[in-house]
Amino acid sequence: MMAETLDYGLPGPACCLLTAVTARSLVDGVDAFLFDCDGVIWKGDKLIEGVPETMELLRKMGKKLVFVTNNSRKSRRQYSKKFRALELEVAEVYVVGEDGILEELKLAGFECFGGPTLSFMMINHSDALGRYARACISENPGCLFIATNRDPTGHMTSAQEWPGAGTMVAAVSCSVQKEPVVVGKPSSFLMDFLLKSFNLETSRMCMVGDRLDTDILFGQNTGCKTLLVLSGCTTLSELQNASNMIWPDHYTNNVYDLVGLLQ
Repeated sequence: MMAETLDYGLPGPACCLLTAVTARSLVDGVDAFLFDCDGVIWKGDKLIEGVPETMELLRKMGKKLVFVTNNSRKSRRQYSKKFRALELEVAEVYVVGEDGILEELKLAGFECFGGPTLSFMMINHSDALGRYARACISENPGCLFIATNRDPTGHMTSAQEWPGAGTMVAAVSCSVQKEPVVVGKPSSFLMDFLLKSFNLETSRMCMVGDRLDTDILFGQNTGCKTLLVLSGCTTLSELQNASNMIWPDHYTNNVYDLVGLLQ
């Protein structure tokens, strides 16, 4: 279950390959696991192998499972539907951040403009979307520039990556000469919300993700333990690269490794 090629030396002194001993210590030391979705639970609409068994085991051990994603294409209701379609039982999904953020904002009592209709009309005209965003920010005094995430890529299918929201955020930021308020990972905005929802300490949480600059950095910024899985965007060579300055507490192939290591 564990690939031997993972057992390499890493530049980060605190980063170590997940083993039976460290997996047991990690699980015993946390009460809740925060899971990113794309690249950890699924790729596109394809479930990553071993996810149901991993979730079942952790629940039997009394762990709280929370799913957090920067992808704003779906609302919480739509993500719950996707989990059910993949035969995964979840009580709630927290979406930070096209279609989904519009529904969330409406539920919060905000009047919204643009959204998926505008995006569909301009899907092949990113410059038009950029001009629209620039006009909204520049021509409305006090208008906030809020980004759900700065992810450079995302999985549209299990085998295909497309440009992520971060590409448009960067274009708008350059255009208006203003940095956005980022509410998705690695911002602590999400953790503030989670702490209000669950009576847990961040030191008793573990962030599980496939991106160093969002998932792992989010966990580090908020005081969580961190586990990088290599089933998504980050490769072992990227983790080991001398230029990398973000090191998780532990790393492994995928979440299913927990099952083999704990049993």
